[in-house]
Amino acid sequence: MYQIHTNPFSVLGPHWVTTEDRLAAQDTSASKVWMVRAYQPNTHSITLIDPRSQRSWPMVSAVHPDLFEVSLEEAIEPYQLKVVKSNGETALLDDPYSFAPEWITEVDQHLFGEGNHHRIYEKMGAHPLTLQGVAGVYFAVWAPNARSVSVVGAFNHWDRRIHPMQRLSGGGIWALFIPGLKPGELYKFGIEDTYGHFYEKTDPFGFQQEVRPQTASIITDLSYVWNDQDWLEIRKKSDPLKRPISIYELHLGSWMHVPEEGDRFLTYRELAPILSEYVKQQGFTHIELMPILEHPFDGSWGYQVIGHYAPTSRYGTPTDFKYFMDYLHQQGIGVILDWVPGHFPKDTHGLREFDGTCLFEHADPRKGEHKEWGTLIFNYGRNEVRNYLVANVLYWFAEYHIDGIRVDAVASMLYLDYSREEGEWVPNQYGGRENIEAIQFLQQLNSLIFEYFPGALSIAEESTAWPMVTWPTSTGGLGFNLKWNMGWMHDNLEYFSVHPNDRKFHHNKLTFSIMYYRAENYVLALSHDEVVHGKSSLLYKMPGNEWEKFASVRALLGFMYGHPGKKNLFMGMEFGQTNEWNVWTSLDWHLLKNPVHQKLQKFSADLNHLYRSEPAFYEGDYSDGGFYWVNCDDRDASIISFIRQTEGGKNFLLFVCNFSANVYDHYRVGVPQKGFYQELLNSDAEIYGGSNQGNMGGLEAEAKGYNGQPYSLGMRIPPLAVSIFKLVKP
Repeated sequence: MYQIHTNPFSVLGPHWVTTEDRLAAQDTSASKVWMVRAYQPNTHSITLIDPRSQRSWPMVSAVHPDLFEVSLEEAIEPYQLKVVKSNGETALLDDPYSFAPEWITEVDQHLFGEGNHHRIYEKMGAHPLTLQGVAGVYFAVWAPNARSVSVVGAFNHWDRRIHPMQRLSGGGIWALFIPGLKPGELYKFGIEDTYGHFYEKTDPFGFQQEVRPQTASIITDLSYVWNDQDWLEIRKKSDPLKRPISIYELHLGSWMHVPEEGDRFLTYRELAPILSEYVKQQGFTHIELMPILEHPFDGSWGYQVIGHYAPTSRYGTPTDFKYFMDYLHQQGIGVILDWVPGHFPKDTHGLREFDGTCLFEHADPRKGEHKEWGTLIFNYGRNEVRNYLVANVLYWFAEYHIDGIRVDAVASMLYLDYSREEGEWVPNQYGGRENIEAIQFLQQLNSLIFEYFPGALSIAEESTAWPMVTWPTSTGGLGFNLKWNMGWMHDNLEYFSVHPNDRKFHHNKLTFSIMYYRAENYVLALSHDEVVHGKSSLLYKMPGNEWEKFASVRALLGFMYGHPGKKNLFMGMEFGQTNEWNVWTSLDWHLLKNPVHQKLQKFSADLNHLYRSEPAFYEGDYSDGGFYWVNCDDRDASIISFIRQTEGGKNFLLFVCNFSANVYDHYRVGVPQKGFYQELLNSDAEIYGGSNQGNMGGLEAEAKGYNGQPYSLGMRIPPLAVSIFKLVKP
């Protein structure tokens, strides 16, 4: 069986050798000669050439037909090899084995080995660069348990014998510089395990991959001239917790298609102006992209990642995605990436048993496998694996200027018994179910995000009551600055699914979240998970006739924006998508030919713009005085009222929400100050598809104490509606 030499630089390339050490010496009189060896299968001849003098020396194959060598009394540096293949093809090459693999230093290896090389992506993978005046590509990969590793690609006919890599001292990193290669070339790593089995693996640090179902990595130049410096400077100086954050969550491949061209995806460059214009029109501050890290199967929605360092090639190149990011920033729109550190798929070309052993994953399936999802779990206790993930997030911030991450399935990382029966999991060293290694990983990750990128967002999708998710790591928290409020989402969707006449029996579902809203820094999320797998679209979750369905959606959104916490809305909800979300098709944009969908879309836009213009909506999201009830006890009428205000109460808004289908005249609501209260928004207005019940633009407060307030308003309460008032004439 063919074996690759584990130390190819000890055989190939230039060496000073004594005559006794030579494999085939042409000058036996010399006690020490300069010898060059080259291994080239299927080759007729090789000639060593001095590029300066153009002198040449034929190389001979004395001990093996594919191993050529020549010995000279003096060194020729640099030199080139003229290779004539057996089929007559000729190439003039710089010898890879004349370049010592010194791009990765001992310090790099040490930091990576202890899990603290925050820019390891600048050293690992494939990097176009120039060494000793020669342009080429430097390759490096971590495979500590491999017997040998080669770079394979179209440039060497995928022959693993031609470019074996050098194992660096300690740490298990293999490296090789290949002159002459350029961006655009396909490559993989050919890995031979300790048993002699051979695998072709995609580069874990690869910056680009082929479009599925092809799986090769692509040599990529990441250089790009950015134009978003103003945006980044503002972000760096801002506190996101005191700013409006209204997130439009979307899946790039199913947001909009091009029906005239076979219903194809839009590209990153096509999406940039269309999406940014729509997001600005609708008033969202950010978009959140469902995972765009490279993944092999569209049906996974991006949550089974193969290429953590590669934006998916479905929509274009890395440069195209940088253009997309740059464009949105210039339009004043932030971008959050859905990031998946909890698991990875079992595809053989990916991370699974990368060097023939469980390298990135736990070997014990009780710790290393998600049977429910058919995926593998990262070994967070291994320094290099933790470094791989931490550096990955820092890479997306540094190289692509993302504004935040939303970390998927955090609960699956925190609990060793997550989705496991008794006997299917291994307790921690203290006998508990907490995954201490994952906790430490998340704390390290979040600390570094905010150290390097102040003003960034790190959002946890954590579905349990794990404490202190958004508390600083210095206090023992996980260190996120935001967390999805899954409890609010479940309670409110259950409440709104009940017929309006019966909602009074479920009033606690509406009000319970205020009991704990300050426990964490919450995001109120109506996400993709709620409109798939038979759960129905948001519109069709609502009971009643068509008018009542649309009115209930408007009321839900109005209450959501009034409730403390940042906002997250999945695509299509803003205009009343009727079908469940389908990853294979575009949103039903044709619905906007119907006025009722147009009016819901306008309501969503007006609500967002009002939210952004009034600090009382958001400045007090996480403070003691940012919210207080006026009346939360009128369950029979299904009416609640509350105040949102800035610090000190100088700027406040009154929200009055009626979740029944009844109209109430002269309904009294207490207010803290006298004066005229302008009706800023009424979700029952005719322009939004409502019945146009309201208060003629506003009301004067009366000197009648009510609801514990010194003044009150006697108002007309529209059905299934939220009304927002502001004191404009004290």
